[in-house]
Amino acid sequence: MKACLKSDFETDLCLPAVDNSTMLRVGDKAACMACRNLVSTNMGVRFRVPLQKLHPLSRAIHHRYSGNGNPQRPPHRTAARYFTSLSRLPMRPPKPPPGSGGRGHQQKRNFWVASLAARLLKLRYILLGSAVGGGYTAKKTYEEWKDSLPDFSEYNWVIPDFVWELSEQIDLDKLAKALPEIEEIAKLLPDLDKIGENFTFLKSLLSSETTGDPPLKATDSSAAASQDGSDKQYKKLKYQRMLERLEKENKELRKVVLQKDDKGIHQRKVKKSLIDLYSEVLDILSDYDANYNTQDHLPRVVVVGDQSAGKTSVLEMIAQARIFPRGSGEMMTRSPVKVTLSEGPHHVAMFKDSGREFDLTKEEDLAALRHEIELRMRKSVKAGQTVSCETISLSVKGPGIQRMVLVDLPGVISTVTAGMASDTKDTIFSISRAYMQNPNAIILCIQDGSVDAERSIVTDLVSQMDPQGKRTIFVLTKVDLAEKNLASPNRIQQIVEGKLFPMKALGYFAVVTGKGSSGESIDSIKDYEEDFFQNSRLLKDGMLKAHQVTTKNLSLAVSDCFWKMVRESVEQQADVFKASRFNLETEWKNNYPRLRELDRNELFEKAKNEILDEVISLSQVTPQHWEAILQKKLWERVSTHVIENIYLPAAQTMDSGTFNTTVDIKLKQWTDKQLPYKALEVAWETLQEEFARFMAEYKGKDQDDIFDKLKEAVKDESIKRHKWNERAMDSLRVIQHNALEDRSITDKPQWDAAIQFMEETLQSRLKDTDSVIRDMVGPGWRQRWLNWTNRTPDQHIRNETKNELERLLKLHDEHTAYLANDEVTTVRKNLEARSVEVDPVLIKDTWHQLYRRHFLQKALSHCNLCKRGFYYYQRHFVDSELECNDVVLFWRIQRMLVITGNTLRQQLTNTEVRRLEKNVKEVLDDFGEDQERKTHLITGRRVQLAEDLKKVREIQEKLEAFIEALHKEK
Repeated sequence: MKACLKSDFETDLCLPAVDNSTMLRVGDKAACMACRNLVSTNMGVRFRVPLQKLHPLSRAIHHRYSGNGNPQRPPHRTAARYFTSLSRLPMRPPKPPPGSGGRGHQQKRNFWVASLAARLLKLRYILLGSAVGGGYTAKKTYEEWKDSLPDFSEYNWVIPDFVWELSEQIDLDKLAKALPEIEEIAKLLPDLDKIGENFTFLKSLLSSETTGDPPLKATDSSAAASQDGSDKQYKKLKYQRMLERLEKENKELRKVVLQKDDKGIHQRKVKKSLIDLYSEVLDILSDYDANYNTQDHLPRVVVVGDQSAGKTSVLEMIAQARIFPRGSGEMMTRSPVKVTLSEGPHHVAMFKDSGREFDLTKEEDLAALRHEIELRMRKSVKAGQTVSCETISLSVKGPGIQRMVLVDLPGVISTVTAGMASDTKDTIFSISRAYMQNPNAIILCIQDGSVDAERSIVTDLVSQMDPQGKRTIFVLTKVDLAEKNLASPNRIQQIVEGKLFPMKALGYFAVVTGKGSSGESIDSIKDYEEDFFQNSRLLKDGMLKAHQVTTKNLSLAVSDCFWKMVRESVEQQADVFKASRFNLETEWKNNYPRLRELDRNELFEKAKNEILDEVISLSQVTPQHWEAILQKKLWERVSTHVIENIYLPAAQTMDSGTFNTTVDIKLKQWTDKQLPYKALEVAWETLQEEFARFMAEYKGKDQDDIFDKLKEAVKDESIKRHKWNERAMDSLRVIQHNALEDRSITDKPQWDAAIQFMEETLQSRLKDTDSVIRDMVGPGWRQRWLNWTNRTPDQHIRNETKNELERLLKLHDEHTAYLANDEVTTVRKNLEARSVEVDPVLIKDTWHQLYRRHFLQKALSHCNLCKRGFYYYQRHFVDSELECNDVVLFWRIQRMLVITGNTLRQQLTNTEVRRLEKNVKEVLDDFGEDQERKTHLITGRRVQLAEDLKKVREIQEKLEAFIEALHKEK
């Protein structure tokens, strides 16, 4: 809109209307022709607005050349220039019309283009056009999307047939008339939310009303009751039959729907059921309790009873399968069995630690399941024991099974029989108490109805654990035998009313679990149970109530009680574990602030990596180190044999030819029989020692003393399993034989090296011999005076014998290594003359050590003479009295040691180190699979605390997930 400037700086304003009913009227007097043309004269209310309050753009465009009543005030061009780009356009005054003279005339302008654009761009046209275009586009998009969809008509079978039948055949008028009777029937039906809604009976009911026939034909008994005026009994029977048929149809329908859903028709992710989540929590808690001696308070149904009372049969009826091993009078339940019951499309069973599913509808799978349970029970029982506290976890799924978790315990016994451990009775009592002392456990007390009540043991135990009976359900089994054998049926009534036993209970039930035959099926037992109670006078006479009989009612009651207890206690237990987690985390932060929380398995993996790194370090040992160690150890092992059995006998010969022949023969015998075996033993021991050294000296930055016990066990087991390659024996024998055959010393350094080797060997042997002789004869006179010690009688005899034999050696410097018999007799008589009684064996033993020392001393002297004998050796000792054949012998031995050391080093680095590494890996893998061994080898408060933290966190997470799912189900 435009504004008109007047001489007194006031204006008549025409404003945009909010709607068509709101208008403003502007007076006749307008200062410009534009406002007069655009504004109608009858626009409504007239009011005045100062020019200063008008928008600058309006003032600048429409009133630039209008008359100004105040010539001293300049036009508002400056304001327009600051607010619009139009001020930058060249401003030309309009041409005056002809005859006007060009003065004092305001030209009439034509704004028809702007007016047309304003009308076309009105908001309602824009919205209308947008709506039309958007609707057309949406319709086209919808048709394209609809055409791209697959044909869902082939999936109509997913919807049950009775829905289509109802939609086609139901008559709403008749349905309205039959509603009162339908509501009366619905009151007697079970919770249809659990088993699925099925209104098949509506069709039969409506058709019966159309034909005028009664909905159901009464039986003879109901007709008689009707004739007697018992309309109530007739109606109850009628509804009972309808209920049975309805439940049967619903069960079949539910099974079909679950089977179709289980095949993954909708391809959706299957979530774990509520009972499966809860069972996982109990499994974790079972391991946690066994390892750390704690007790959780989460609800379970604990099945207790005397041996052969029928508790296993009751559990089988609830699970709807004969899943437990059976025996006549023999203890079959040897350990607790946790059974998780849940609904599913197929009747199957599965162990917690196994992926195999047992089809409970097939007899061969049932037999295999019973056999597997029996094997697991016997395996859990330790040697010398009869029962075990280790829990076997089993899950059973099937159509119509009530969701709950039951624990079948070994039967309570009164006497320990032959073949049982002496503590069997006490162990069973302690296991039962451990499960029943849980304040949230539901105790399912099983009592044999066919025996005298006074013989019951379990009732006293249950009354001690639950005196008020707030969580106990009493079950009387074998009621058919009890009714048959008892003279007074009132006794059964007293039992189920809680008046006979001192214990109290939430509810009392009477069941029949078969005729006692192990070949009976669950369906036949159910039929027998229903027939018995329908014909039993216990029910007819009112001694038992209808809701107190059959295992079906028992199962419903136990399930309701179980879930009620779960909802009341699970959040409290979650808070308990949350507090426990806080305490454990605080302890860890205070005691191990810089260490990560690694449990036993994680610590084992860390130790495994360290051990493998240490084994790899063996391959980094230098060849020089291996050869030096092998040569030294091999010579320490064989030096005694070389001196005593080769060098000493050969030195007794008279000439060099005989010496060399003797040496060759003895070296050949030694090489063929002993030397390769000794060399391999040395190599194997060297590998063990180096491996142990690396295991002991390896200190990485993350070295942890907690691994010491594990590393020692791995080292011992790896060495025990490692066997040297036997094929290396033959090749080593050939190499050693060729090395010893060579006698050619080519240069002086080799000769000097042999002299040095011989001298060191003889000096070492001489030192050892002197030490042995000192121990034989006792301390000398100086030690006796300084240390105030004396010789023993045996040492005195040895000393006298030594002195006598030394005199003999001085007389015969070239004496042989052995004493003749006459020489022994002479020495003994000389000692007897000095009142020294000596045994000939002692004389020979003393002579052996003295002659060794005498021989070694002479050999050392000869070795010093041969230091300059290389020249004579090159000339084969021609024209020389010096013979150094013993030096050649020691050179041959030294060369054999070098070559053997090199050969063994190659076998170690190329073969045996890798085989040892493989053995270590196998040992670590075996240890990793043996949880008991890991528990024994990795111990300490730190490990236990980390294990505790891991378990508590896992339990808390599982509990929170279960609680969330539980709230969603509500």
